[in-house]
Amino acid sequence: MESERDHGTDRATGTAPDTETAAALRRVRRWLRTFVVCLVLSGLTAFPLVAETRWLADLASGPAAPLVDWVPGALDWIERVRTGVAETDARYPFLAYGTDWLAFAHLVIAAAFWGPIKDPVRNVWVIRWAVLACGAVIPLALVCGPIRGIPLAWRFIDMSFGVIGVIPLLIVLRALRPLERSFRGPVAAG
Repeated sequence: MESERDHGTDRATGTAPDTETAAALRRVRRWLRTFVVCLVLSGLTAFPLVAETRWLADLASGPAAPLVDWVPGALDWIERVRTGVAETDARYPFLAYGTDWLAFAHLVIAAAFWGPIKDPVRNVWVIRWAVLACGAVIPLALVCGPIRGIPLAWRFIDMSFGVIGVIPLLIVLRALRPLERSFRGPVAAG
């Protein structure tokens, strides 16, 4: 059952939120929807790895791609990844099941944002948890990247997902601060 606040009414007072509060809620929901779309797209890209790595190698080695000039060694790394993914898929296709679960995890995390989109103030904890998860991308890349032989430049690309992902979440948290106070109402003297 939807709460009154979901319909634009403040439960504490039984009144509609003021124009400023309503606008802030719309902005918050827009940022959260953007974050969810990015999570879903990121998750969906974990399914077709063979095709994607082939496309990336073709794009990076094409005449219109100055990648070799900008990042020496990038084309060799992309080709190595393409070959590794293709050969692994041909000989051991069951290993791709791991990236299927990675994709699934992205989709499930995206689904968890249904609550914050519906009622961002009540479900602010999900947003705070996601900020922590974005931050955890950095130590994971720094620790596991060298163990798995991932080049430093590629680890920075991986870390950028956490850094870029946290931006809309921090914008949302900042916008929610005054809303949390207004929806909480006056604090009782104790």
